[in-house]
Amino acid sequence: MATEQLKKIPFDLAKFKETSEDKLFEFVDIDTVTSERITAPRYSYWRSVLRIFFKKKINWVVLVLLALLFILTFIGPFFWPYSKFENVTDASLQNLSPTQCFDRFGFSLKWCLGTGQYGNSIFYGLWSSARTSLLLAIICAAINMVLGILMGAVWGYSKSFDAVMTVIYNIIANVPYVLLISVLVYVIGAGFGPFVLALTVTGWLGIAYFFRTQVLIIRDREYNLASRCLGTPIVRVVSKNILPYMISVIVTLLATEVPSYISMEVFLSYIGIGLKSDVPALGQMINDGQIGWTTYPWAFWAPVSIAAALTIMLYLLGQNLADASDPRSHMQ
Repeated sequence: MATEQLKKIPFDLAKFKETSEDKLFEFVDIDTVTSERITAPRYSYWRSVLRIFFKKKINWVVLVLLALLFILTFIGPFFWPYSKFENVTDASLQNLSPTQCFDRFGFSLKWCLGTGQYGNSIFYGLWSSARTSLLLAIICAAINMVLGILMGAVWGYSKSFDAVMTVIYNIIANVPYVLLISVLVYVIGAGFGPFVLALTVTGWLGIAYFFRTQVLIIRDREYNLASRCLGTPIVRVVSKNILPYMISVIVTLLATEVPSYISMEVFLSYIGIGLKSDVPALGQMINDGQIGWTTYPWAFWAPVSIAAALTIMLYLLGQNLADASDPRSHMQ
């Protein structure tokens, strides 16, 4: 029945062609230039990294707090000169609480956090000590990261270099790190420069071994093999093909390096290794304050709080930047 009804419907072929050509279809000219043009917005890696990083509001808050701490740390000591033994002969200034200092001196930034066992200002000492710890951490992290990345890239790419460095790493890695630093400090002497040397003379080796493993994973990929077949030097292959591929890995490792060196300085200064007693450092302030931390808690908890705040904020920012630098997160 349905077929017979369709046959009875009149069909005008000319009218159908006219309707199809005039209304349903449209001829388009071929433009080779336009067809090759990319309509998507131009991609910028670092712009995408910053966009994702600043999308998190917590990063803005941490950046503001960290900037404030950096201003107090690096600019404050120029206006607030600190000497640990400034009032060592005045017993009346030793171990004063903030309340006692307020009753004696009124409102004063210098005495707002009380005094230590040598009559030293806790407030002034905090920022001078934090500056020493931060400078030490930044310098050590920069030296170890640069040496570790470059040596690790060559280590993973050169088989002859790999054989030598693997033996050296296995020997040094079996020596406890704290013991090695202690011996180096006693051999080369105490002070800021020798302490940096002690932390960096072998500190880059673990980073280099980590990058050696990463390079082994990607060195034999097709584009690297093609570069080698074309006669590209190893240095150029490493700098152009391998290292840019590991930007997110580098940022992730850097996120842990700076906070870890702050913690290392605090720990080593706390046990009496490294910096001289006249060089202010957070570890030394904690060591001085822990003697009577139940009786004079302000001398102990103030440097502990600053060390913890710096470590946590640097680690948090580093991890969020590492997440933002991962190209897979740019596809959102």
